[in-house]
Amino acid sequence: MNVVYLIGLVLAFFFTIFGIVVGFDMESLTFSFHPDYLANFVDLSSILIVLGGTLAVVVACYPKLAKSFPKHFKIMLRANAFDPQTYVDQLTELAQIARKNGLLALEEKARDQADPFFRQAIMLIVDANDPDRVRSILENDIEQTSARHMEVVAMYERGSNAAPAFGMIGTLIGLINMLKDLDGADMSSLGPNMAVALVTTFYGSLLAHVVFNPIAANLTARDEEEILCRQIIVEGIMAIQSGENPKFLRERLMTFMNQQLRDIEGGPAAGAASEGRGKRRGRRK
Repeated sequence: MNVVYLIGLVLAFFFTIFGIVVGFDMESLTFSFHPDYLANFVDLSSILIVLGGTLAVVVACYPKLAKSFPKHFKIMLRANAFDPQTYVDQLTELAQIARKNGLLALEEKARDQADPFFRQAIMLIVDANDPDRVRSILENDIEQTSARHMEVVAMYERGSNAAPAFGMIGTLIGLINMLKDLDGADMSSLGPNMAVALVTTFYGSLLAHVVFNPIAANLTARDEEEILCRQIIVEGIMAIQSGENPKFLRERLMTFMNQQLRDIEGGPAAGAASEGRGKRRGRRK
């Protein structure tokens, strides 16, 4: 589970509430708590304007995607659903099997794959398709998948843009009503009425930057992880079809990962190799 997102979300609300109820006296250097201040930020009409208006715009712009909110949230919370190292290990194993028993021996392994893209890639080379055709099919699949993911991300970005706008709309509604009632009204009510009018702007900013933006960012990260793993699959499958040495295949696929992950995978041997390369560079100097 993506615990970091949940921690960040909780902390965002915690510090917001903390800032509302806690005061600090610079002269006496003491804290004061005012829980009753929270009541100043609760207004049902403002909530309906911002939350209802934002969701309405999102549904109007993306009617087919809006019903998948729970699914998107589930995807966002998945951590390490796509592990590059796992795919590198599996492709190396497949390369060893293909080198020893031929490509037809991979058919059984394809049936055991939970990832439909990986299963499709294996079956394409088992069926002895042309390499260029295999690469074209797989790369087109990656492009279309990424395009669908980006459409979902765009939906939440639309929500993050709409929320502050409806916050401003709510503020304008409050100001208009306040000014209409200003003639002959008690001037002492001006401050409270102005505060209520501004609450909608607060709701809009909170909804945009604490809810919608983090969801969009996390979904983008999930997309990048999945696309990276699929690119590793394509390169691995094409190398297996061409009969590349499993050892060299593994080294080539590891280049898709950052240096820290490569060092972790290589363990002491990787560290020693890195140290050896450093010594060789020193001798050349």
